[in-house]
This record gives sequence, C-alpha cells and structure tokens, in this order.
Amino acid sequence: MAAKRKSRRAFGRIRKLPSGRFQARYPGPDGVLRAADQTFATTTDADRWLARKRIEMEGRWLDPAEGRTTVRDWSARWLTAVSPQLKHKTQASYRSLINSLIVPALGDRELSSLRPITIVEWVGAMKTRGLSASRIRQAYRVLSQIMRAAVDNEMIVQTPCRGVKLPRMPQTEPHILTPLEASRIVRSAAKPHDLLISLLAYAGLRVGEAFALRQADIDVSGGLVLVDENLAEANGTLVFDTPKSHQKRVLRIGPSLAARIGRHLETLPGGEDALLFVTPGGKPLRYNQWRKAYFDPAVAAAGLTDVTPHDLRASHGTWVADRYGVMTAAHRLGHSNASVTTRHYARPVAGRDDQVAEAADAWFREEDGSSEAN
Repeated sequence: MAAKRKSRRAFGRIRKLPSGRFQARYPGPDGVLRAADQTFATTTDADRWLARKRIEMEGRWLDPAEGRTTVRDWSARWLTAVSPQLKHKTQASYRSLINSLIVPALGDRELSSLRPITIVEWVGAMKTRGLSASRIRQAYRVLSQIMRAAVDNEMIVQTPCRGVKLPRMPQTEPHILTPLEASRIVRSAAKPHDLLISLLAYAGLRVGEAFALRQADIDVSGGLVLVDENLAEANGTLVFDTPKSHQKRVLRIGPSLAARIGRHLETLPGGEDALLFVTPGGKPLRYNQWRKAYFDPAVAAAGLTDVTPHDLRASHGTWVADRYGVMTAAHRLGHSNASVTTRHYARPVAGRDDQVAEAADAWFREEDGSSEAN
C-alpha cells in the first residue's frame, strides 16, 4: 500500500529547531516568510499561533519590522515631514519638547513596545520632576501627534496615547481693565511706546503683531492697519512669520490714534518696509526687554498692578463683544472661530448683570400690565 502523502500546510510553515523546539513562519502580503517572535514546545502550539496570525492578517496586517522603529528615529522623521507646514516658533517648540522630554525618556523604545501604561508612567515622571502642567501637556500633545502618524502610516495598530490623565491647567482669568484704566497706562508710557500700547488696547493686536508692524501696513487717511506679520522669539532667535492661525486681517482704528501714528511715521527713517517700533539701536523689539523697559513702568506709573500686555488685548475683546457682539470681537482679535473669543477673551462687564435685571423687571412690568388690561 502506498504511503499517505503528508498534507501541505494551508498557511505558514513549521520546522523543528536543533534545540528541539518548533519555529513557526508565516508569509506576509509581500510573500516573504517571517518568523514568529517566539518558539513553541509542540507543533500543536505552533499551529495555533499560525491560526491566530492568519485571522489577524485577514483584518489588518502590519509589517513587524516597522513597529521595531525606535521613537527617536520616528520622531526625527515625523518632525522633518511636518516642519514645512509649521510656523517657525512651533517648529522650535516641537524640537525642544522632543529633544528634552520625549527622546531622553522613550527614544530607545520601539514603537510597538509602547503601551498606555508606558505613557502614564512617563507623564507621572515629568510631574514628579516638578514640570508645569502646561509643559507636560505640550509634550504629551506632541507625542500624541507622533504616535497618531505612526498609526496612519501602518507602523503600529493603535496609539498608546489614549486614556492618559493629564495634570490640570491652573485656571487664570485675564485682568480686564476699564477703558479709563487702559488710557492711564497709555498716557504713562514713554513715546512712541504709548502708540504700541494703544494698538494693543484699542485695536486688540497681539504683542508680536504690533512688534512686526511696518510703515506700509498703516493707512493713515483711511484709518486702517494691515496685520499680516508676527514677530516671535524661538530659542533666542527673532523670526517674522504670519499671525497666529495664519489669520491676516485689516483693522480700522479711530481718527485720533491714526493721526498720532501718522505723526510718528513722519519721524521714521527708512522706507515702507521699516518697522514702526524698534529699540534705540534700531533693532526689532524683544518681548521681555520691552516689557521690563517700557510696559511695566507705564503700568506702575498708572497706579495699577498685575497687568500684562495680553490683558490689554483681552480687555479690548471684552469691550467689543459687550457692545458689538462676539463675531465683531473675533474679527478684530483675528480668531477664525468665535468660540475662541468667548472662551479666552470676552468676559462679563461689571455692572451689566444689574442692568439686565433692571431691564428684565421693566419687561415684566409691561407684561404684567398688559395681562391686567386684558
């Protein structure tokens, strides 16, 4: 009787190793045989592993070699890929977070080895070191983007950045000034920095936007200011870029402010590309130096405390939203979404609730009178 031929295995291969254990190999979609990441005591165990692998591959198969890429290598590749779409300051921030917080802790780990508990431990270690909630959340957001890109590029099945509890940000409210308080700061400031501060308070510019204004951006007769640049400092280097969220805009300013800026323009050397506000040496302004030399002394001279340049922008947003609506405030502040304006800038104006109550009482009295008349 002829011997029975051994049936050919439907999926994968099993072979006995010199050690006596069994190795399972399976073909990827490219036809290349890949060995399991473990060996087996029996062919039955190897068969079961192959069966599970086949089911897995019928869903979504990932090349194991991709998952063995280290966090260090993938982070560098990811940053190189996304940098052309990022503002210079954002690029510098991402690079700093990767080099100082992500790579030192996780750089040698393979992407496929990361689990949510790994990320929880990483976040906990940063908190133990005393890092601020803001810094920890920034680092986590960057790592989340890196891991999401790894999923999108089929290097890992799912991101380990999920279900991680992050430290809460302290709730800080902006100091909303009255128009009179803002005016006192302007009058107390040295010239021409009083005009710069006026643009923060009465046009709602960001400090970097005011620092980046050029002569060509001002239409004195029309009372218009073109906001199309922002001056930011990244790792000690000053960089001109588009405004935040790339929201360029044209703002109208009052005739009095426009006239004063016009008189300032007449004193400036250089052409239309020259900056409106510079250091005594003719260099672009740096935030910390400018605030210490000009803004903080003006606040103190105005008899105020705990006021930042950003508070003037927040105050402007509140004044405009209160009188002319959130959408108008969003335009002046350069927000593409009005929800940003209400969440971060527009605040209730003192006394408005009392006024609403009085108006509501008048409405009630009118309704009550009409009901009695009927």
